[in-house]
Amino acid sequence: MPDRMWNALTIAAVVIAANAGFAAEHTKDTLPQVKEALGNGKAVLVDVREKSEWNEGHLKQATLLPLSDLDSQIRSGAVAKSYAKDKVLYVHCAAGGRCLQAADSLKKAGYDVRPLAQGYDELVKNGFPVAK
Repeated sequence: MPDRMWNALTIAAVVIAANAGFAAEHTKDTLPQVKEALGNGKAVLVDVREKSEWNEGHLKQATLLPLSDLDSQIRSGAVAKSYAKDKVLYVHCAAGGRCLQAADSLKKAGYDVRPLAQGYDELVKNGFPVAK
């Protein structure tokens, strides 16, 4: 019996460790660093809010990739066609939560993704231009 328990604990530890590598955290990149990377073409800004939120207002440099569509867009290859893996993907949402979920999926798909703690309103307050 102790051997079975040890094996079960070992398997559980391996599974937890494997999944821990994908647990997203908000980026430590500053907003000036984000603006610079976007400005020099080294990064892309991805809005993972829903279409209705996007329609109410969105950032000029952002592209829309709703969290609700993300996994199907990854599976279909649409994400690979739209976003190069040699670019940093800065993801944002309304308040910083959904972008962490999106980051997990995008990291698993092989992207250098950096979720922003600042939501849409905070990014606007910090000088990110709004699309007209």
